[in-house]
Amino acid sequence: MRTLSTFSILFWVYTKRSKNNQAPIYARITVNKKKLNISLKRQVETRLWNNQKQRIKGTSEKARKINQYLDEVYTKLFQCYQELGSENKSITPQTIKSRYTGDDKIGRYTLRDIIEYHNTSMFEKLHGNTSRLYLTSQKYILLFVKKKYKVDDLELFSLDYKFVLNFENFLRNYSPRHYKKRIGNKAVMKHIQRLRRMVSLAHQLEWIDRDPFVKFKQKLTPTHRGFLTPEELKRIEELQVKSTRLKLVKDLFVFSCYTGISYIDVMLLTNESLVPGLDKSNWIMTKRQKTRNQVKIPLLSKASEIIERYRHDKRSLINGTLFPRISNQKINAYLKEVANLAKVRKNLTFHMARHTFATTVTLTNGVPIETISKMLGHRKLTTTQIYVKVLEKKVCDDMQFLREKLEQS
Repeated sequence: MRTLSTFSILFWVYTKRSKNNQAPIYARITVNKKKLNISLKRQVETRLWNNQKQRIKGTSEKARKINQYLDEVYTKLFQCYQELGSENKSITPQTIKSRYTGDDKIGRYTLRDIIEYHNTSMFEKLHGNTSRLYLTSQKYILLFVKKKYKVDDLELFSLDYKFVLNFENFLRNYSPRHYKKRIGNKAVMKHIQRLRRMVSLAHQLEWIDRDPFVKFKQKLTPTHRGFLTPEELKRIEELQVKSTRLKLVKDLFVFSCYTGISYIDVMLLTNESLVPGLDKSNWIMTKRQKTRNQVKIPLLSKASEIIERYRHDKRSLINGTLFPRISNQKINAYLKEVANLAKVRKNLTFHMARHTFATTVTLTNGVPIETISKMLGHRKLTTTQIYVKVLEKKVCDDMQFLREKLEQS
């Protein structure tokens, strides 16, 4: 059963937009304290507007015509409100405006519509992994709608700030079947970010005329970027292993520590990626899969040695790549074994090599942050500056440890 709603219509003059003492007239629809303004495409002399009566003063021909028009608008808006109620449809300022303008299609576009449109029009522009992440977010969105609203789909005009908060709450309390823990804060914010982009697309397409995310603020926690100290990196470099698989994984990790290249980009390197640099030595030139930014990295001797070790390997030659192919899942699993053998007490992942390049290999050795940012392929310098804060935090922790040690002695 539909609950009774409070409804009102107000005519007002937007004096802040007046030109030559002429200001535009608007109709304001209010339903349950939610407001929406409609431009009536009429102008009035500000001194002639009666705020109390919401009409133009006087009996001039222009005053009579505009006042008559306002009466007609009022009648039509009220009629739209009554029609929606009798049809048992959602009554909001947006649905009333849609009925008034004859653009009822706005009320018919749904979440599934924008998901389908987004996937059809945007997926070609997205990296494969990003596309998969969108599909996961979309699955959670529709699951939330099913559990919270007991329906398979929702009309876009019904999305509001409360919907966003409810979706956030759902994500924070949801545990995926394949994952024993609840979704972490960073992942929650990423899912909401993807929903926001799709809703923003609907707004740009004029499928909705308000953004439910206007008041929403992302709750981001500082990212901890793990990296190896010089001593830990040296232990891994000097580690002798008999296993072919562990040797490959160790070498790929060390290569990334001295180039800053991510897993997916390392796997795609070919002989064409090696180019002569300004100093006539070998550089790597590649395009980051994540951002599509081109990066050029001068090769340090340790990275060059590892390339020469594998570029003529049968596994590399078959794929036409610099290194043999290995899955990200396997490489991270084998790195745990490498860390254990090297006595590195950290949760070693391949991406930690990129962080190690940014901190231990370059930043602590005086390479300017602007240069590091270019080599990492970051779009913004602020992204690279996170590594400066990471090192500052380590300095603080090390000095605190020293203080405690000195106080105990």
